[in-house]
Amino acid sequence: MTAHVVVEADGGSRGNPGPAGYGAVVKDAETGRVLAERREGLGVTTNNVAEYQGLIAGLEAAAEVGASTVDVRMDSKLVVEQMSGRWKIKNAALQPLAARAGELAAGFDRVRYEWIPRARNTQADRLANEAMDAQAGKEPEEPARARALDRVSPTGWTGATGTPTRLLLLRHGQTEMSVERRYSGRGDVGLTEYGRWQAQALAKRLAGMEGIGDEPLPVVASPLTRTMQTAQAVADALGGRVSTLPGLVETDFGEWEGLTFAEAATRDPETHRRWMTDTAVSAPGGESFDQVHRRVRAALDELFAEYSGRTVVVVSHVTPIKTLLRVALDAGPSLLFRLHLDPASLSIADFYPDGNASVRLVNDISHLR
Repeated sequence: MTAHVVVEADGGSRGNPGPAGYGAVVKDAETGRVLAERREGLGVTTNNVAEYQGLIAGLEAAAEVGASTVDVRMDSKLVVEQMSGRWKIKNAALQPLAARAGELAAGFDRVRYEWIPRARNTQADRLANEAMDAQAGKEPEEPARARALDRVSPTGWTGATGTPTRLLLLRHGQTEMSVERRYSGRGDVGLTEYGRWQAQALAKRLAGMEGIGDEPLPVVASPLTRTMQTAQAVADALGGRVSTLPGLVETDFGEWEGLTFAEAATRDPETHRRWMTDTAVSAPGGESFDQVHRRVRAALDELFAEYSGRTVVVVSHVTPIKTLLRVALDAGPSLLFRLHLDPASLSIADFYPDGNASVRLVNDISHLR
């Protein structure tokens, strides 16, 4: 019998929902000796369900070895925060799982929940991936997709030379303004609870990409709250830290800030009509997209100067990310009106030192499904 144990648990799905599985390890808190391991495929379900199932399996195993005190360590911020009572559990599929975990926890003298980076949760992660492999009957999809991004080089047909600076372009998670489709530029709003979940899902996606996690990646963000919250979730998962770059801030929408599209169109019908098609037109008291382009281009030069030849996580807003993709594609201003970016989306662009560039991914939200 071991009185004090550590439970490390993890879960995931390939597709979210997709073939899913969990892994859990119980260790002696003093010696680190492994006392029990659990893994199981779960059929088709979501990441969060699998994370909770991993926690439940770990707590059950801890009870079986006679533990009285349990330190739970997981890389799921959602589960840790919900089980600690700091976040509400609104998802109906998670409520009975959280209740079951709570019942198991009540059987111990003490249970403490701690979030850890994915890099420190490797044993449980390995077990979860083995369970998912068995469930899916094939090799892991996410690492395979990430490997493909690194394996297929555009240099053979573009003539690009040198080591590129790779930008992982992340739009911040959901805010109340984005839900209501209001102009949200310099107004400093935070993420909704769902937006915080999106940020965690995005962070886990990046942490699972092959080649990421060997060393902390730089995370550079717009200084507004919604981008900083998203960036911090990513930095926590990758073991890095967040720095800010003011040039990545969203468009200044001036007097339209906080208005819906319809309200802005009613208030200034002619200006709004022109603004929707002409990048030289500014919102009253605000910026034009041409002005945004110039400052984002300057911010890109700062990124090149600081991080040349490295992979950089850039957390920003719709217009700056569209602008960076426009620069990479060497496209005209009409791209700004034709490209859609969802909250918590991932886009990837490589910029080569000889001036060439390659856009590898645009508006990927597979981690949110």
